[in-house]
Amino acid sequence: MGKLTTHVLDTASGKPAEGLRIELYRLTSAGTKRQLLADVSTNQDGRIDQPMLDETAFEIGQYELVFHAGDYLDRVASQGGTPLPEPKFLDVVPLRFGISSDSHYHVPLLISPFGYSTYRGS
Repeated sequence: MGKLTTHVLDTASGKPAEGLRIELYRLTSAGTKRQLLADVSTNQDGRIDQPMLDETAFEIGQYELVFHAGDYLDRVASQGGTPLPEPKFLDVVPLRFGISSDSHYHVPLLISPFGYSTYRGS
């Protein structure tokens, strides 16, 4: 059975993004409505302790991961990281994607104060 996992790496510091809040939504009605499925934060390895969707909750469909990058980047800046302009270039990073098969979906985020990237990993 399938599962959904994620992790976040801070490419500006070259370290995992610890304490970054992530929400997971299931999209319904052609993407016009969202159902909150999870609200978690990354651990010291930039990962979530459990899958975002495990075998019992995993369903084919449309989803949205919402990465609260701005709060994390503010905290890093206050600890000597890259200073941020106001308003921040990146704040909340929504990522909509589809799950079309019953397999493992790994959707990581690589983040810095001025850019991000993602991919379907394994």
